[in-house]
Amino acid sequence: MDTLSYLGQGFGVALTPYNLVTALSGTLIGTVVGLLPGLGPINGVALLIPIAFALGLPPESALILFCLLYTSDAADE
Repeated sequence: MDTLSYLGQGFGVALTPYNLVTALSGTLIGTVVGLLPGLGPINGVALLIPIAFALGLPPESALILFCLLYTSDAADE
């Protein structure tokens, strides 16, 4: 029964407005990085790590940003 409460807590964190905006921006940045020649998903994440640190993103928001950048960029190839 604890599994369902943990799943609900995870969805509660992921569906906050701040994390949804972060997900949208990660998707847009991933699409732009995918359009640039010579840059792949790993390069896009590597370029975004210092920016995420400078913005002071919480860990869950940063992971959402990186994952969506990586997946939207990989879909462009």
